[in-house]
Amino acid sequence: MNNRRSGRQRTRRQKRGSAAGGTPPGRLRTWGRRLAIWGAALALLLVLFISLAVAFSVRSMPSYYQLKATQTAQTIVVRARDGTEIVELGPSFGKWLTADEIPQVMKDAMISVEDRRYYSHFGIDPVRTGGAIIEGLTGSRARVGGTSTISQQLARNVFLNNNRSLDRKLREAILAMALEWKFSKEQILELYLNKVYFGGGAYGIDSASRKFFSHPATELSVAEAAIIAGLVKAPSRYSPTADVDAAVGRASVVLRLMKEQGRISPDVTVDPSAVRLKEEAGQNSVRYFTDWALPQLDMLLPETFEPIEVWTTLDVGMQRAATASIKANTPDGAQGALVSMDRDGAVLALVGGTDYVQTNYNRATDALRQPGSSWKLFVYLAALEAGYTPDDRVVDTAVTIDGWSPRNSSGRNVGEIDLRTAFAYSINTVAAQLGNEVGFTSVASMARRFGITTEINTYPAMVLGSNEVRLIDMTRAFAAVSARGESVEPYGILKVETADGELLYQHEKPRSSQLVPDYVAAGITDLLQTAVATGTGRAAQIGRPVAGKTGTTSSNKDGYFVGFSSGVTTGVWMGRDDNTRVGGLQGGTAPARAFAAYMRYAVKDRPVEEFDTDLQLPEWQLEPDDEYMFGDPEDYYFIDEQGNLIEPGTADTPRNDPFAQDFDRTLGPERPNPSNTSQPGPGPRPPQQPPRGADGAPQAIGNDFLEEATGASGSNRSPPAQRQIN
Repeated sequence: MNNRRSGRQRTRRQKRGSAAGGTPPGRLRTWGRRLAIWGAALALLLVLFISLAVAFSVRSMPSYYQLKATQTAQTIVVRARDGTEIVELGPSFGKWLTADEIPQVMKDAMISVEDRRYYSHFGIDPVRTGGAIIEGLTGSRARVGGTSTISQQLARNVFLNNNRSLDRKLREAILAMALEWKFSKEQILELYLNKVYFGGGAYGIDSASRKFFSHPATELSVAEAAIIAGLVKAPSRYSPTADVDAAVGRASVVLRLMKEQGRISPDVTVDPSAVRLKEEAGQNSVRYFTDWALPQLDMLLPETFEPIEVWTTLDVGMQRAATASIKANTPDGAQGALVSMDRDGAVLALVGGTDYVQTNYNRATDALRQPGSSWKLFVYLAALEAGYTPDDRVVDTAVTIDGWSPRNSSGRNVGEIDLRTAFAYSINTVAAQLGNEVGFTSVASMARRFGITTEINTYPAMVLGSNEVRLIDMTRAFAAVSARGESVEPYGILKVETADGELLYQHEKPRSSQLVPDYVAAGITDLLQTAVATGTGRAAQIGRPVAGKTGTTSSNKDGYFVGFSSGVTTGVWMGRDDNTRVGGLQGGTAPARAFAAYMRYAVKDRPVEEFDTDLQLPEWQLEPDDEYMFGDPEDYYFIDEQGNLIEPGTADTPRNDPFAQDFDRTLGPERPNPSNTSQPGPGPRPPQQPPRGADGAPQAIGNDFLEEATGASGSNRSPPAQRQIN
């Protein structure tokens, strides 16, 4: 009876569980068994698929001796625009070392940093792979190093590319297991150490050892082996020739891992900083140019591994002159950079620093620095486009904009001047007023229009060059002015050919656009020419017309000069990499002198070109009085109230006629108006022709202004009519 009662109770509990929506335990066990079976089946199918893929890869894989003979890099011959070979880049292979010839310390160093379980896995490391999966799911970054084993890296270097797609990673894993299936661990390690890239064009440990330490890899010390092993992760970043500190720091990481893994004794003291590196003769600064130009091949050419010849825009003579001018004029302890381009954007010379061996950081194309007053190019471009002309009168006076009060470098304000003078002497207060009037966003838009690619902030101080820019972008902007307002696109590669002469790429001039109207380009050229002729850029004079602008940042941290002559535009920057002060550095001193030294050579074989500064203003910008005076005064006639023709100037004019005096002054200028003899007649102002210098360029000011600006004497002259900046 008790059994029957218990059975009834169990039945009732099951019914209640079903009624409540629960799943009977028996059904859960059934589904668990099904999932386990399906999971095992899928795993078995996956293993079978991978096994077949590996087996197929093993059958099609080259032999060990074939792999030894293959080269994994491309040789590139770089030529100047005249065909002169300037550098050869590509693989450098040292002596092939067998597994027995490779020092054990080199093997240990590489295994420690790249694949600590190399001798225990089958091509892929389940521990590292599992860690990567957990990282991806959790977002953790606890692991040190990547997931690729030495076998996977060898498979990628020999058979694949560096694409990070999932498909490539899967093929890499299959090929790695195929390598492990077909070759021994020693053979794989031998192939890897003789083929891996270590930077500087060096492939294999023997080539790297000779390049960095001037001896074969068979003589590697522990510290030297650690330096070489550390290069694999990022050859350009940790290269001893590029950054010794970075190389030593990475080697220290390798040594620590070797101690942790028991490959060297913890008691051993190894100092990688004491390693004596190979002394290299100073390399030609052409490497700054090639470092900028050659990466463009990835966008210009399809993937190819055959030897190629790259014809560039570089002029060998100009490059030497640029290098010499930077080295001769850069202040001690500072760095300098120069970019020079032709009127079509072809880069003729490029110097990214004073010494490429000391530092290969390209300050001409990569460094972000403040351009100082050279940025005023965009302020005055916006002002000219808004209706100003170089002869317009403005007032140099103290000004405050949104709590910002700019000061002139002289600490003085000189009052009324024309726009040409304000630009030539880089008057900050006038630039601030102009920027405020036309709008700081308009200035930013103008800079973007002329090729500035960096971020632009529109706070008031931006008119004085507080935004950071690249030298090559500023040079591009001035080149567009030299091209009469047409857009300019810098380029460095003319054509690419195979070693057999097959043309792979030919540069074609891109479609240009007119950035500003002709009269704006003429007006800014007028201002730029004056800045060199009589203003802050006088040190940039070279005996022919030059237009340019200086730039100096606060505390003399940066010095800029950018200008053009005879179709060649050149930009020069000087300063310190740590952004500290350089005593006496101004745009009009060392940078302007370097510009002049280089440009004398750059344009010596070019014809002298006069600048087009003739302003052909559009109709909307002409003053109404000017348009009014286009007709002949004798063509006008007048009638009285009855409609009778009267002789001009003879009839009594009604007192309430507001135009009476105007007509009198227009039609009879020889007759003074008795009612007001102090008022000049209306009509166009006679054009103000500024004085000309010896080279024909307009002078910004006369001696009276210089005396007033320097406080030598005062002026009692009545100021002429001025254009007030609001």
